Formats: sequence, structure tokens, C-alpha cells
Amino acid sequence: MTENRSPDVLGSTTIATIAREVGVSAATVSKVLNGRSDVAAGTRARVQASLDRHRYRRRARRATGEGQIELVFHEFGSDWALEIIRGVEAVAALPPVNLVLSQLGGARRPPQSWVDAVLARRPLGVLLVMCNLTDQQRRQFERQAVPVVVIDNDSASAASVPAVGSNNWNGGLLATRHLLALGHRRIAIISGPQDVLCARARTAGFRCAHEEMGVPVEPDLVRFGNFHLDAGYTHGIGLLGRPDRPTAVFAGSDLQAMGVLRAARQLGLDVPGELSVVGYDNLPVAAWIGPALTTVNQPLRDMAGTATQMLLDLARGEALPTSRIDLVAELMIRESTAPPPT
Repeated sequence: MTENRSPDVLGSTTIATIAREVGVSAATVSKVLNGRSDVAAGTRARVQASLDRHRYRRRARRATGEGQIELVFHEFGSDWALEIIRGVEAVAALPPVNLVLSQLGGARRPPQSWVDAVLARRPLGVLLVMCNLTDQQRRQFERQAVPVVVIDNDSASAASVPAVGSNNWNGGLLATRHLLALGHRRIAIISGPQDVLCARARTAGFRCAHEEMGVPVEPDLVRFGNFHLDAGYTHGIGLLGRPDRPTAVFAGSDLQAMGVLRAARQLGLDVPGELSVVGYDNLPVAAWIGPALTTVNQPLRDMAGTATQMLLDLARGEALPTSRIDLVAELMIRESTAPPPT
């Protein structure tokens, strides 16, 4: 006798198959799949183990223009996040689909309660910004055929999830080459968190530019911040208050660069006469502060729009030609950089 197959299958595995194997009802399996909380923890664990064993996943639903995209930030509240939102909105408005915003309070992995709530809403897909899922959470989304795309990977472990970023290594290289070409030899870097992939890549580009010129990198001038104003200011005070202070600072974000500028003003240092500063991101405000900030243009809106299109393609059941896209980073030379004082 041939078993009737439900639309939720992979190969010959059905909800009924999983239910029989675990010894529960099909309704209980469905509750686990849909992230319902009214399932005992032990039962949920056995069902999930069986789903993983059978590599169960729902067939992809075709996006019809209705539904929503979940846009999730590890933290929110800066112009950087607004640029991402604008990029997503530009593409999401075309089908159109709704946009639901979440933020994780600085966490790099969402709590299970958030995953369960999203799966219960059955969105077209999820965009994660500088955060990612655990392997178990990723399998949960795969089983429900809810695609996930990452904007700006937070770590190399995100390689199994489609992602869009920019060439952070080349951005760090361009910024540092510019300062070295101006004649600076004592260049400090205030990068982002040491465990974040883009921050490590920008620091690697910084080091490579020094190697090209045969200029040693002083370990004391390499600092790791948090991409925010406070880190730029705190490290800036520490670096610029030294008797052998650097003549230039490459900050891993425009916000950190603005913190450095504040520290320089507090210490009475002229920018760019006595200190050159380079930022990263090219936020709109970077061109309007005084002095206008030399910075690396990270195409945030294009990154977000590209990731959104990838997500919609996956929701339609289309295969992606590539799972990783890195957009070009460019140096924007403005008024905050000049040759070092003689």
C-alpha cells in the first residue's frame, strides 16, 4: 500500500512518517514545525531529532507579493541601520511585501523564543544583519522553507547561509594606502569587535598595506572597538594622549571616526593639520561634519537591496547563482586627511 504524501515532504518523508517514528500525533509534529509553545520539551526534542535525521523540510512556497520579510538587527539606532532599512524597502516595495523590524539588543544569536515567534508568523523570509542563527535554528527555518539571508556576516561560521557584504579587506587596504601615500608612518587603527568578521578583514587590509610599504605595524596602535562613538572617543583619548601619538587614525566605522574627532578637539589637536582621520561606511553625515570625513564607502543600500532580492528569489523557489556576494568598497577622499606635520 502506497502512503499518501502531504505537500510538506522531502523525498518520501512526511509529517505522518515523523509522527509514527516518534510515537506522537501528526498534529504534534505540525506544532513543532510551526514553533508552537504547547509541546513538552522532551517531546519537542525527539521530534526535532527525527526531523534532523530525515533532513525534513517543507517545499518552498512561491512568493505572490503578499506576506512579510523579517529584518533583524543585532542592534539598532544609528544611521548605519537606517541605510540598511532604506535599501531593503526599495526592493521590498516592488512586489510589495511588508517589513517587520526586530533587534536583538546587541546579541549575535537570536533567542529560541524569537525563532519560535517568527516561524509561527510564517514570513516569506528573514534578513539577518550582522547576526546569524545556530545550526539547530537554521535547520528549523529550512524545514519550514523560510529562506534566510545575512547582510554583513558576523563570523565565518555563517558560510552555510546566503550572504551579502562588501570587500572589507580591500576597504582597509585602500584607507591605509591613502594615509601611507600622504607620508604617515605612525598610523593607529580602531577596528570593530575582534570576533566580528568584517572588523578582522579591515584590520587585515590595514596590516597588508603596511607590509606593501615595508612599514612595521606597532602593536600598541592596534585597537578594537565596538563601531560606536564611545569606542572612538575612548580609544582616541588614549592614543592621542600618548607622547608618541600617531599622526593618523583609521577608524573601523564613521561613528568611531567621529569619536576620534571629538577626542582630538578635546586635546586641542587640529584635523587634518596635526592629525588625519579616516572612517568607514560613508554615512550621509560623514560629508557634513567638520572637517568632512575621508571614509571608505560601504554600499549599505546596495548590500541590503541585493540581499532582499536574493531572499525574494529563494521564496519563489528559485536557485541562487551564488550564495555569497561582496560588493566593491571605494575610498571617498575629503577634508580630514592631509600629509603629517613636518
